[in-house]
Amino acid sequence: MEEKKKPSFWAKIRNRYRLVVMNDDTFEEQFSLKLTPLNIFIVVGLVSIIMVTLTVSLVAFTPLREYIPGYGLEVNTRKELINLALKADSLQYELSLRTAAMDNIKNIISGNVTGDTLSHKNNKDNNLIPKNVDIKPSKEDSAFRAQVESQDKYSLAFSESKTGKGSISSFFFFTPVKGMVTASFNSAEEHYGVDIAAKENEPIKAALDGTVLFSGWTSETGYTIQIQHSNNLVSAYKHNSVLMKKAGQYVKAGEAIAVIGNSGEQTSGPHLHFELWYNGTPIDPQEYMVF
Repeated sequence: MEEKKKPSFWAKIRNRYRLVVMNDDTFEEQFSLKLTPLNIFIVVGLVSIIMVTLTVSLVAFTPLREYIPGYGLEVNTRKELINLALKADSLQYELSLRTAAMDNIKNIISGNVTGDTLSHKNNKDNNLIPKNVDIKPSKEDSAFRAQVESQDKYSLAFSESKTGKGSISSFFFFTPVKGMVTASFNSAEEHYGVDIAAKENEPIKAALDGTVLFSGWTSETGYTIQIQHSNNLVSAYKHNSVLMKKAGQYVKAGEAIAVIGNSGEQTSGPHLHFELWYNGTPIDPQEYMVF
């Protein structure tokens, strides 16, 4: 007798079977269904794909994603968390300074102040102090000082005599950002600048050529940058989200220096607070440029 060939895998999964549902008492056939392993595998696969697609769609396009840890954090939320962390760090540093000051005041009131134990009378090395030392600068030193002082390349202060201009009316100001003015200059209300609302992530540009005086964070005005220009003119750009320049860098008019934002305590929405100071006095920027 020749051995029967074993059926292949594809033949096995294509074998037909019949699923019958019968009445247990009368043995009457109630329902029947013809099945094959291949059909069962296809149906289970389709159902699984549909369930996975529905689950991904619910998570990606419905508010259910907010309940997944770490998935619902948007860019604005992360920026807000970073700003809060910076504020907390500043408050902690300020608290430590105040605590140290209070401890010093308590020591002074209670008399726990240690005096200076060094005195010239008790100093054994008084004889080692040199006497009759000539501290006058030499001719070479004087010439070198004059040469350095005459160079204005890195000078942050400009006088009217050096520039040959008596005012800033002849300056051509570059508009820092194009947008809508939401609050104008009002020195009576101590609002020494203009507020300009613009598009999100809009770059802030330097109004004139100059050197960056300050570039950093303050709790009230957030990310702030200040630029020193000629004729004792200073411009300030406040409430930014990102600063692109550091203190000491030289910038050109129209060069991007920051990105508009909503940082700091004295703000209620994304905007730029722009100030101009001439000889230490605030002036209205709208008199020199159109936003």
